[in-house]
Amino acid sequence: MTVLNDTTSTSLDNEKGEGVVPKNNTYHPGTTDSDYDEFTVQCPSHTTERKLMTRIDWHILPFVSIMYLLAFLDRVNIANARSFNLEADLHLEKNQYNTSLTIFFVPYIIFEIPSNILLKRFSPRVWLSGCMFLFGLVSIFQGLTQNYGGLLATRFFLGLFETGMFPGCFYLISMWYKRSEAQKRYSLFFSSTSLAGAFGGLLASAIGKLDGVRNYSGWRWIFILEGVLTATIAILFFFIFPLFPEQAKWLTEEERAYVKARLRADQGNNAAERKTTFRDVIAVMKDHRVWLGGFMYLGLIVPAYSYAFFAPTIIKTYNYSAIQTQLHSVPPWAASFAFSLIVAALSDWTRHRAFFAIAPLAITIAGFAVLLTIHTNTTVEYAVLHLVTIGTYGVLPIIVCWFQMNLGGHHRRSIGSAWQIGFGNLGGIIATYLFLDSDAPYFTKGFAVCLAFVVVSIAASTLYLISIHIENRKRAKTVTNIGLTEHEKTEMGDLNPEFKYMY
Repeated sequence: MTVLNDTTSTSLDNEKGEGVVPKNNTYHPGTTDSDYDEFTVQCPSHTTERKLMTRIDWHILPFVSIMYLLAFLDRVNIANARSFNLEADLHLEKNQYNTSLTIFFVPYIIFEIPSNILLKRFSPRVWLSGCMFLFGLVSIFQGLTQNYGGLLATRFFLGLFETGMFPGCFYLISMWYKRSEAQKRYSLFFSSTSLAGAFGGLLASAIGKLDGVRNYSGWRWIFILEGVLTATIAILFFFIFPLFPEQAKWLTEEERAYVKARLRADQGNNAAERKTTFRDVIAVMKDHRVWLGGFMYLGLIVPAYSYAFFAPTIIKTYNYSAIQTQLHSVPPWAASFAFSLIVAALSDWTRHRAFFAIAPLAITIAGFAVLLTIHTNTTVEYAVLHLVTIGTYGVLPIIVCWFQMNLGGHHRRSIGSAWQIGFGNLGGIIATYLFLDSDAPYFTKGFAVCLAFVVVSIAASTLYLISIHIENRKRAKTVTNIGLTEHEKTEMGDLNPEFKYMY
């Protein structure tokens, strides 16, 4: 995109292009970076684009990252608690532990789309902070439960209140950044899951030493203290959590208009003022690419949650103590964090998503192949767990960013993003029953199913790439200016014939 230098000032008109000056009076929403020379977007005179984007980063990314770190921590810390006699204290039998993992995903999947619709109506600050406070509270109650029924109830409500965190934060990020610059932000946000995994292992190893304090087992303190932390930060976030660009009070009118203008040049009019309806849901679900996006995510969620929920279970078979098991669960998470940021930086630098969404999965496949064949060398098996995590968690944010940033408009993006996350999290249910105690120590079934689902993700991503390539070629060969009004273009979102999908 061509940006005038910071000595140039202009009056940005929201009703007439929001600061976008089309070349030859032709407007093309959804352009790729190679097309940015068709536009001149003028930055406010008192700042530069780089400085403004840095301010936006600091107002958005720390908040969403901390929120999702705590959400993921409260979701998977049950795996850490299991190492500190949770099953024995609650008298869990057979597969009851696995069922308690499964029940989380029932409301989590069902309420993804309604949550994103409510997010837009109530604002991210009110909706996400409120949900965060409630799942922090539920986490505390989880530490006080006395039996299997209580564990099921708290896990159900934990899933209900966490349902909006992931798609909601992704949705919020997507409404602030151009497609070419979004991946680093998406991956930094998503890598909070890796930090949560690493932090959770370290925290659990420390909190577990409180075993017996006030007659509470160590696993209870894990839930209670981490829940208190979440609820406390949620109260603070209710006053300072970021909003959509149209609502941001920390931007001047000129800055808000500029942010909206640069996004409009990249993605078209986002229709922030438009309400999302059930009819929109039906319309979005008729798009075959939306279904492919769901399968792209589903294929990786199975190995992702398998590791998140069962890493201590797997590592424990390498003959480590409870504390050593928690500590050994940290390095694979740290490796995935570093790898994810490297892949994201390369993806944004090359302005390309498809290769980075597919190629690194070869690492994941190699990791599972080794785990399926080598059972006598724990050093190699533990090292290969790093390959599984970096491949899986490195690609997940690429897939989400690639798919969601190719959806045009608030209504299509809010529904499509929620659908992808909701449908994909069916993989969470599958993952909860893959690593049963009866399958230890080799867990052949679990590793084989994870490998198969990685192949599903590769296939769906390849089909998605082929689909958008065919669509872009078709749109390039046809006349795009077919007399559509701006309202009609807004309603169509990325289905607008002027929109170009990003590879």
